Amino acid sequence: MKIIVYTSPSCLYCHHLKDFLNENKIEFEEVDLSQRQDMVEDFIKRTGQMAVPVTEIDGEMIMGFDIPKLKEKLNIK
Repeated sequence: MKIIVYTSPSCLYCHHLKDFLNENKIEFEEVDLSQRQDMVEDFIKRTGQMAVPVTEIDGEMIMGFDIPKLKEKLNIK
């Protein structure tokens, strides 16, 4: 399972999301969009969003810090 978390340093929910994943021992790649301007345009095209956090799980995008959906996709009880 490939998990990418799109974040920015000023995003409070990004920190909560990363804490949630770490607490559940879920490995993920973090992409800080404030440092990756080369990825911002593609991110907006793929998600339709200009806000973070967005979690990509095997190509599926989950917008925001949506705990129920994250638990479902990651098989967390």
